[in-house]
Amino acid sequence: MSFQILLNVVLAVTWMFLKNEFDGSTFIIGYVLGLCIMFVFRHFFKDSFYLNRVNAVIRLLLIFARELISSNISVLKVVLKPKLDMRPGIFAFETVLTKDWEITILSNLITLTPGTLVVEVSADNRILYIHAMDIAEKAEAVDSIKHTFEKAIMEVSK
Repeated sequence: MSFQILLNVVLAVTWMFLKNEFDGSTFIIGYVLGLCIMFVFRHFFKDSFYLNRVNAVIRLLLIFARELISSNISVLKVVLKPKLDMRPGIFAFETVLTKDWEITILSNLITLTPGTLVVEVSADNRILYIHAMDIAEKAEAVDSIKHTFEKAIMEVSK
């Protein structure tokens, strides 16, 4: 991916030299033209086209923002109730992620979401122990994490 970004910048700078104009708009036009050229020749790269990964990162950030807002609202509802009828608990979440940075990102996203906290990661990095402020069903909480954060992180790391 970094090679593709560097190649795209080199194509943009080459465009600036060919046009003999050294300003931001010429660089952007060259960058877009470089993107088009690289898209046409994307099958010659061993990695997938880097805009796919950029798109996956943007989707992951949007998923996090959505989860952050919805969990803030649910925590607010629980806190503002006259009678606290929370069901806190710790559950084990088995992940399919293997790389250290993927597990770190998943743990941070879960911890940054209000009402949840990764308490511990197993020695083999396969199981995350998560404390939830209000957990009705363990299966529902596991499915929620699997279908949002874990799936999006897997798309980023392709």
